[in-house]
Amino acid sequence: MSEKIWLSSPHMGGNEQQYVQQAFDTNWVAPLGPHVNGFEADIQQYLGGGVEVAAVSAGTAALHLALILSGVEVGDEVICQSLTFSASANPITYQGAIPIFVDSEADTWNLCPQALETAIKDRIAKGKKPKAIIGVHLYGMPYKVEEIHQVAERYDIPVIEDAAEALGSSYKGRYCGTLGSMAILSFNGNKIITTSGGGALVCKTETQKQKAVFLATQARDQAPHYQHSHIGYNYRMSNICAGIGRGQMEVLNDRVAQRRAMHDFYVELFKDNERICVFSEPNKDYFCNHWLTAVLTDSYETREKIRLELETKNIESRPIWKPMHLQPVFKDAPYYGGKVAEDIFNRGLCLPSGSNLTDSDRERIREGLVVD
Repeated sequence: MSEKIWLSSPHMGGNEQQYVQQAFDTNWVAPLGPHVNGFEADIQQYLGGGVEVAAVSAGTAALHLALILSGVEVGDEVICQSLTFSASANPITYQGAIPIFVDSEADTWNLCPQALETAIKDRIAKGKKPKAIIGVHLYGMPYKVEEIHQVAERYDIPVIEDAAEALGSSYKGRYCGTLGSMAILSFNGNKIITTSGGGALVCKTETQKQKAVFLATQARDQAPHYQHSHIGYNYRMSNICAGIGRGQMEVLNDRVAQRRAMHDFYVELFKDNERICVFSEPNKDYFCNHWLTAVLTDSYETREKIRLELETKNIESRPIWKPMHLQPVFKDAPYYGGKVAEDIFNRGLCLPSGSNLTDSDRERIREGLVVD
């Protein structure tokens, strides 16, 4: 059988090993060190907008810290986009808070502004205003920034951007990760750049960053002995992983261009197929990194036919994230909206999108994507 074509595999740039070797040569094999500081500075310079960055062990850890810094406590409610990966919602429960799930809209597949406002009004009527809103830039597509933030500002609720999939994406020239009160990034092995495992919290102030770093390093008080006045976490990124990240940042723009080229490949491939619609930017205000290229088919049956046919050819594809309000673990959580997220899940499919796919890979994909 031919070698497997993966949905999104790591793609090294060439200089990662040099940074990692520096970490070994200087014995900085620890969850701190010059590469951690350098990686944070690299991200800050890339994003611009006067942000501060704390590198941590995972995007999930970054989101947990963002919720803590937003004052989310036991019994609070946090609104979360339903059409997302579970890591967007799980940290809410880490805080003993209650997730309130909201439907998507069809243009960006992200938070529906109307359903969001309905949810806020109803939660307030029930006696509890949500403490935060988690807006996801799904598959790198920015959510409807102005509409979502207008609703949030009307009720004075902070928006935390889940930009785990959106490094390099932008809305009206501003990078995802700089649009909300705080944001999180992910550098998991399948992301547009990787540190093997890792993430980052993007803050607005140095004070927020320092508090995040304090909590991420077991919340040790300033004392000659080990003293703790707060619950802390082992969330800091290692110097070795950060070294990989520094090498990856050198090729980030190339990776964005290569992912977008894969998206264009599918647009061309399906341009005359009325049964397949390639998920694309709604207008020129949106710039998507197309971390994953997704398509919307005309039916569940068509989606499964394509997925299973690709599987026989050793080509990975994957259904869209199953909405959180349909997950067994969140079956009792409140949900607001209609069936948009559910419909996208039923008919949507993610296709191989890696920046390291070759012309030969694309030809195999082309041959495997015959849709009657």
